[in-house]
Amino acid sequence: MTQALELYDITIIGGGPAGLYAAFYSGMRDMKTKLIEAKEELGGRLLIYPEKMIWDVGGITPIRCEQLIKQLIQQAHTFDPTIVLGQQISGLERLEDGTMLLTAVTGEQHHTRSLVLALGYGVMKMAKLDIEGAERYELTNLHYTVEQLESFRNKRVLISGGGDSAVDWANELEPIAESITVVHRREHFGGHEKNVKRMKESSVDVRTPYAVTRLHGNVSGDAIEAVSIAQINADGALMEETERLGIDDVIVNHGLRGDFGSIVDWGMDMGQWNINVNEKLATNLPGIFAAGDTANYLSKVKLIAGAFTDAVLAVNSAKLHIEPAAAKMAYVSSHNTKFKERNKALGVSEEDA
Repeated sequence: MTQALELYDITIIGGGPAGLYAAFYSGMRDMKTKLIEAKEELGGRLLIYPEKMIWDVGGITPIRCEQLIKQLIQQAHTFDPTIVLGQQISGLERLEDGTMLLTAVTGEQHHTRSLVLALGYGVMKMAKLDIEGAERYELTNLHYTVEQLESFRNKRVLISGGGDSAVDWANELEPIAESITVVHRREHFGGHEKNVKRMKESSVDVRTPYAVTRLHGNVSGDAIEAVSIAQINADGALMEETERLGIDDVIVNHGLRGDFGSIVDWGMDMGQWNINVNEKLATNLPGIFAAGDTANYLSKVKLIAGAFTDAVLAVNSAKLHIEPAAAKMAYVSSHNTKFKERNKALGVSEEDA
């Protein structure tokens, strides 16, 4: 059965920033590449926040997530890798020749010489609002992401949560909404300090430590018209006294819950949220490397820029695993022969390149 499968030099599991850049960079390393994504679309966690502004990618001015995804996908296709969507990998079999056979939950198989795990924190699911009956409002005005800022114009919006996204949404919606109230269970916000400061100095009504205790539906029962909130005491318990706030929309950002599936049974050295690797981004299993949020090591940089660096290091290690005499890294694009013809197609002379 494995003889009929096409053998790839490198297989990348995960289609977020780290996986997409790994697919591009492996092309620079002349590797036959396959990328497998569990979802039906590429983008990873960025898909959850399509309108969120990204400021910290080197050389790129502030850009929305949805546009960054498009550009990453376009770049990933540069060297025509095989891209497979809608397959969650669960099984790993090491063959006699050292290559690996991967099996998806749906039964499809993939044959590879090396493997890069760019899974983020696994298959991500939004943590839902833990209030009885909340799900009935998900089709109307209870939201777990913000897809169109304009849909909240002149609305009274309550945001429950204190992470990066909750803070970013509060800042972006503050100029266009009638009012913004942020309810967070802790005094401290997990967002970037500069953004938290901006939120607190704006017209946003910040309630900490508070939690949403009840959703009040309208007459027809299909939308929320008010919420009850209560303060949390020093012991972490809700106080009995509540306050009722009239609202038009509720946005919930209580974090994500990741699931690595059967990969946790492969025998890798893992923490709760990621896989432990060395300075070469290698796991404890031969030929298997990790990149992006999946990888954990001492000098980890938890930025998209860091995910790109992880991808480069993991791919370089994968290249040396299957071809020990290979160069340690690819030539930079300005001196890489792979880009000469592509530069000509763009109308760029060799002198300018």
